[in-house]
Amino acid sequence: MIVAGLDGSDSSWRATAYAAGLARRQNATLAVAYVQPVMGAATALAGAAVGETTREIADELLAALRESERRLSDVWRLDWRFVTVQGDPFTGMARLADELRADAVVVGASERAGHRLIGSVAVRLVKAGRWPVTVVP
Repeated sequence: MIVAGLDGSDSSWRATAYAAGLARRQNATLAVAYVQPVMGAATALAGAAVGETTREIADELLAALRESERRLSDVWRLDWRFVTVQGDPFTGMARLADELRADAVVVGASERAGHRLIGSVAVRLVKAGRWPVTVVP
């Protein structure tokens, strides 16, 4: 079982593609995970709109994955599933990796400047030390 984090960023798409190739070569199942952000107190009033937006993002990511699978079906097949949970990205990815008994986790490098100070999801997953983690630029 290989878990790949996908949030729609360019680096997360590259990580998902890398994880797909790894899963194919290892004859493993690929779980593509989207963690829907949790609302903070400041956005509680806009809760319905935020919830709807994150569901739309999940639907768009799944549609793009299915289209990629369709285009590549003549080349190779892959056992994969799309999983989505709510929470902060680190906790959601860690929980999914534990629940799915991941053999490896693949995520994209953070594209946000602020993560140099507080730590990116990738760095936090590596520091957790519970699974091999590959960070794709």
